[in-house]
Amino acid sequence: MARIVKVFRTLRNHWKKSTLAVCVLSYGGYWLYGKHCDSVVRREACQLAREFGRQHIAPQERLKKATVILNPAASNGKANNLFEKNAAPILHLAGVEITVVKTDYEGQAKKLMELMEQTDMLIVAGGDGTLQEVITGLLRRPDQEAFSSTPIGFIPLGSHNSLSPSLHFLSDNKVKDITAATLSILKGETVPVDVLQIKGEKEQPVFALIGLRWGAFRDVAAKISKYWYLGPLKTNAAHWFHTLREWPLVHDVSVSLLAPRPRPPDLDPQKPPRPNLLHRIIRRLKNYWSPPAEEPLKPEEPEKWEEQQLSTAELYIQTHNKNPAERRINDSLMICTEPGNKTVGEFISVGNKKVKDPTLFTENSTKLEASVCRLTLPEGAAGFYNIDNEEYEAMPVEVRLLPRKLRFFISAERREELISQPQ
Repeated sequence: MARIVKVFRTLRNHWKKSTLAVCVLSYGGYWLYGKHCDSVVRREACQLAREFGRQHIAPQERLKKATVILNPAASNGKANNLFEKNAAPILHLAGVEITVVKTDYEGQAKKLMELMEQTDMLIVAGGDGTLQEVITGLLRRPDQEAFSSTPIGFIPLGSHNSLSPSLHFLSDNKVKDITAATLSILKGETVPVDVLQIKGEKEQPVFALIGLRWGAFRDVAAKISKYWYLGPLKTNAAHWFHTLREWPLVHDVSVSLLAPRPRPPDLDPQKPPRPNLLHRIIRRLKNYWSPPAEEPLKPEEPEKWEEQQLSTAELYIQTHNKNPAERRINDSLMICTEPGNKTVGEFISVGNKKVKDPTLFTENSTKLEASVCRLTLPEGAAGFYNIDNEEYEAMPVEVRLLPRKLRFFISAERREELISQPQ
């Protein structure tokens, strides 16, 4: 008993050191527990991957080949370590022959895609910027029609991974998100996604999976990090300071639209069995002696453009890739505009919500659908677009929808949830 009393007396006399020791030990225990949980997640994922590696293949078959485009600079330079510890072991255990290509500078992924040879699957390990560079380089190729059928896997390693919520269940654990995305690649279930082709007057087109954003809220979001010293108040401060510099926050833009196009029926992925030889011979003879009548070609109707003048605080042209499994009647892109008649308080309140979800719009926003749209900015207008969270100089552009252009790997559970969502 005397020893216990002595210990408590020592802790009381040195309460500052005792408090510091308790804090250090608590944080150390929490950190070690997090490392243990990450190891458990990796172990479970590797056990599932090993089952794929144990599957037998026929003598004439070969191992699947995958080309990995890895951006080591993603996630503040931690992407290479995250990939090697969490994704690479899963792919190796599953028996996938991978070729890892690391980028050294911004824009290199576009050039690498021009030289890439045919592969069974393409894996993008990075963030929004890496993914946009890869699909832009892929769709600029002369033989892009053949390469567009290559399934693409996305391993979220960047600070912004906008497409990930559409493909996988996300959690607060980075390791769990990476392993889940890698396992969905092994399972092989894919979903078609739309692509936006954004073309200026002179430059080559840029391709996007999420959308094009322009306006006051975009400008503020790009400057929030400059107010890091204000801690949790930096978002409110960035919006408030922006209202002091520029008010009213209204931008005029001319938008020309083409109506949405009806969506063709989905093709059956399984080819019907080939008819027997006798049936094919009879069909050819029948077509030879009584060929089917050719239908006259209908003249193409001229495109009907609809022009609208908009005054808005923000304009967002986006795809339907937030729910790629949704069954839609038309193939269309969405044009959402935020009204500019907001008070300073409303601007700050809406801006805080848009920082978390840029696709969020208020009830008074205008929403249009089109297959193609052209943006014409007023003379002297300066600023920048955000195209899949990458910054580009604002200029007149044509945005064209390429419906179901690419196929991405998706987890079966996420696909079922997206299908069950109300239309």
